[in-house]
Amino acid sequence: MSHFEGQVAIVTGGASGIGRALCRALDRQGAAAVVAADIDGAGAKEVAAAGERVVAGRVDVTRAGDVQGLVDETVSRHGRLDLMINNAGATLCGEVRDLAPVHWQHMLDVNLWGTIYGTTAAYRVMVEQGRGHIVNVASLDGLAPMPLATPYTAAKHAVVGLSTALRCEAAALGVRVSVACPGAVNTAILDTAAFVGIDREAAIAEMQSGFKLSDPADCARAILRGAARNQAIIVDTRLNRLFWRLYSLSPRMYVWLMQQAASQMRFYRKQPNTENGGNNEHPHHE
Repeated sequence: MSHFEGQVAIVTGGASGIGRALCRALDRQGAAAVVAADIDGAGAKEVAAAGERVVAGRVDVTRAGDVQGLVDETVSRHGRLDLMINNAGATLCGEVRDLAPVHWQHMLDVNLWGTIYGTTAAYRVMVEQGRGHIVNVASLDGLAPMPLATPYTAAKHAVVGLSTALRCEAAALGVRVSVACPGAVNTAILDTAAFVGIDREAAIAEMQSGFKLSDPADCARAILRGAARNQAIIVDTRLNRLFWRLYSLSPRMYVWLMQQAASQMRFYRKQPNTENGGNNEHPHHE
């Protein structure tokens, strides 16, 4: 019997990548209902159409009212909420010297505030129920620094702190909290990412050659396995756990490796557009 059998779950960012894989895995494991929620409403409907117990929901996680409405509707329809997976995210590649405040704002709105809205809305319901599990999807970049993605790294570090602190607070109230920190996963997030002051195609090719991308289905299985075990911090692969351990045991060595990576990526830097305050390419979120 699966740990998630009979559970009611919400997955934000459920239309693609890790979120879609999580919805499919929960459906296969016998969840009573899985809400695939995404700003891409059509994509969420496609995920729902392919599942037995998956329903679609449209949500913009940067809007507190949208997220609260999603949680309220789910509880109204199913009578409870057992699992909230705050997975929606966006990324950005570029040096801090080339970024404008709007880039920082978007990274924090999606990756941090979207998680805060989802966490607090679900938490109130779960405290009242006396049970439930919140899983926030951060990143390996939330455990160890990633240059040329500093706003993303900052937001994901905050998600790790939010999750681990709330875990301590929530335990006595019957609510579990975990944070998942996957490494590089083969999703469409790079296709929708903003590349600021850096050549998109060259940078993507460099990243794909330098990082082993894991399959979203494998990542989803690791996340759900860790959640079933009530792990505080879930890292998806042995290699990524090794990177985390390296940073913990030898920060100097890890930083040196990241400095080399930053130097390599700097070959693809473009002259920023100074007429409008920089290259203001905007990332989308999933």
